[in-house]
Amino acid sequence: MNLYRHVRDRVVAIVDDLVRDGTLPAGLDTSRISVEPPKEKGRGEVTTNAAMVLAKAARMKPQDLARRLTEKLQGVDSIVAAEVAGPGFVNLSFDAAFWRTRLKEVLAAGPAYGDSKLGADRPVNVEYVSANPTGPMHVGHGRGAVFGDALAALLEKAGFAVTREYYINDAGAQVDVLARSLHLRYREALGETVGAIPEGLYPGEYLVDAGKSLAALDGKGWLTVPEAEWLEPLRRFAVDQMLALIRDDLKALGVTFRVFSSERALVEAGKVPAVVKFLEERDLVYTGTLGPPKGMLPDDWEPRPQLLFRATRFGDDVDRPLQKSDGSWTYFANDIAYHFDKIERGFASMIDVWGADHGGYVKRMQAAVKALSDGGAELDVKLCQLVNLFEAGQPVKMSKRAGTFVTLRDVIDKVGKDVVRFIMLTRKNDAPLEFDFAKVMEQSRDNPVFYVQYAHARACSVRRNAAEAFGPESVTSNRLADSNLDRLTQADELGLIRTMAAWPRLVESAAEAHEPHRLAFYLYDLAAEFHSLWNKGNDDPSLRFLVTADREVSLARLALLEGLTTIIASGLRVFGVAPVEEMR
Repeated sequence: MNLYRHVRDRVVAIVDDLVRDGTLPAGLDTSRISVEPPKEKGRGEVTTNAAMVLAKAARMKPQDLARRLTEKLQGVDSIVAAEVAGPGFVNLSFDAAFWRTRLKEVLAAGPAYGDSKLGADRPVNVEYVSANPTGPMHVGHGRGAVFGDALAALLEKAGFAVTREYYINDAGAQVDVLARSLHLRYREALGETVGAIPEGLYPGEYLVDAGKSLAALDGKGWLTVPEAEWLEPLRRFAVDQMLALIRDDLKALGVTFRVFSSERALVEAGKVPAVVKFLEERDLVYTGTLGPPKGMLPDDWEPRPQLLFRATRFGDDVDRPLQKSDGSWTYFANDIAYHFDKIERGFASMIDVWGADHGGYVKRMQAAVKALSDGGAELDVKLCQLVNLFEAGQPVKMSKRAGTFVTLRDVIDKVGKDVVRFIMLTRKNDAPLEFDFAKVMEQSRDNPVFYVQYAHARACSVRRNAAEAFGPESVTSNRLADSNLDRLTQADELGLIRTMAAWPRLVESAAEAHEPHRLAFYLYDLAAEFHSLWNKGNDDPSLRFLVTADREVSLARLALLEGLTTIIASGLRVFGVAPVEEMR
């Protein structure tokens, strides 16, 4: 149960009662009523803005309406206190039995606790990673991969039908550069001394093995033919080789895709001229001239007629070119065709995860989606900022073109995929992230992945010890669900249940906002409350989770820990992280 939605329903029902008895006028709009955790501790356990959003239409002062609401709410649904606060908030508190019932719900639902029907099986396309197939993935790609994968899992938990998609940018000039770079390494593999890698080619060592593979497959067949003959086959071979590297990196990170879409296949199928024709038929394409790009002086700019998309009709700053001077399509035209393909596949909701350097591309792509769908489809672009790598406080440099970048696989091999995935989600996607190899391996509360995993492992250790003290049959999930939860009387115990009961709302709100990092913050706070309870048990043996002289209270507290581990494991699985039962 989403506790906050449940309480909101009760508040709306009370408003309806006040309408029926003539206290409030009919026709009030209750859609803006919200129920949330209070911002300040000690000001109730939930708070509602009902009086403030209804006061004007009800022709009442917010505080007067709030007092009417508190009179009706007192005693409803285990409410033991209903108080007016500030300009008209109503703060509510519940009795202990209400919170124990919430724990029973966690235990009854198990891993499904927090699953929601919010999405109602609506299809959502989440496109992420989509790294150019020109080499192995770097850490920046890894952040986008983790963010996109966690967001997809979060949306699935919230009830959406999610398609995870990787878009292969295999039709641009960078793929020609890749093919030429491969040809150089191919010549090297056949014994030629190539010397320093020429400017503009990819110097990475990862192409050495690709060159050897090509030499083993085709021998000297590509040595004496002109570039016009070898460019296309080597381009395809190089892309396949690089995609194999990328898939391997993704597998190490725990990321898998069912759908791979190829830009080249899209172009070869004639999708670009088809979508341009679609726009032309709607008078959304014209031939015109543009001013100089931002930062370029007018004297340096020669205006020329171009085929332009009317992006300004849909919120963009300028209209955008669809064709280059040589008649070929722009990257933007290809991307329009790709997103039109998504729309034709039935996706009215699309999420693209891009690197921060694509920020200037967002408005035009969103404008295109509005145009292609007559406003019926929505594109949310999530930009992932850079990851700054450190080694014990010292920056680790990376440069893809120089071939000296730190690969994602290097990081995974050093600290493990679970650490990489969790740490990547400890900041909002559009905030820079610092990744220090030393700090992410610390065993302290300053390392969030350790702190959360330690809470899960500690709780599991209590269960193992209880199985020895009371017998394994006493600590099964079913038996713990039937324990006497009335023995949970400590304020901190009930406080932990309150935090656990916020999980379903957190899942829904994070899914609606497309912000999986909220789960990391929540899990850290939940772990902190547990560790605080544990430490109190160190000071006072009667507060320990396992009190062998009192079987009933021990089993009730074990039920509390069962709920805790259920939610931590659920959150970690959204992140693609395996919960641990022992710290090693």
